[in-house]
Amino acid sequence: MRTFDAYVVGKDDAPGIVVIQEWWGVDFEIKNHAIKISQLEPGFKALIPDLYRGKVGLDTAEAQHLMDGLDWPGAIKDIRASVNWLKSNGSKKVGVTGMCMGGALAIASSVLVPEVDAVVGFYGTPSSELADPAQAKAPIQAHFGELDNFVGFSDVTAAKNLEEKLKASGVAHEVHIYPGNGHAFLNRSPEGVSRRKSMGLSDEDEAAVELAWSRFTSWMKQYLA
Repeated sequence: MRTFDAYVVGKDDAPGIVVIQEWWGVDFEIKNHAIKISQLEPGFKALIPDLYRGKVGLDTAEAQHLMDGLDWPGAIKDIRASVNWLKSNGSKKVGVTGMCMGGALAIASSVLVPEVDAVVGFYGTPSSELADPAQAKAPIQAHFGELDNFVGFSDVTAAKNLEEKLKASGVAHEVHIYPGNGHAFLNRSPEGVSRRKSMGLSDEDEAAVELAWSRFTSWMKQYLA
């Protein structure tokens, strides 16, 4: 039995979406994303599992330390428990999404969590030790910034490698690369923007953000409705 805190928002009987945190933990920005997701048409029930068990990284060093200490297979178990909780609490179908570290875990969930109905991953790919996307079973849509410099994790090369693996998997998939955008380009709250700037990420592209969310919505609607 896995027990952990979760942040849940949205209509009770709506399709469910598990929203996986960035390396920061369950902070303001991932909650902003969950609230946004719950309000997208036709309405979703979003759940963020607290993979760090209450810890939040306030700067990149802390976040790196928390991510390095993460039990990744344990996080997959948390995601599976979250999917099954949503399915037993009114959501007939459940998708998984995540950003950064959460994007990697979302894609891994398509391989490792049989109950997942659809995945959208943002700027992250799983290590080959955790999951091989060529074994994906649920449809995957993935989003990357062209200027992302997290080499082998979310840069353009990682995006292209993921696309090759997804072709081999035979599942429905889309891989989108956004020109002129860096890592974590969805983070648009005032705090999120200043945090990105402190990391040297100064791109601001509202059109790309809107496009990514509209693609997200149509993908989740298609497979969860």
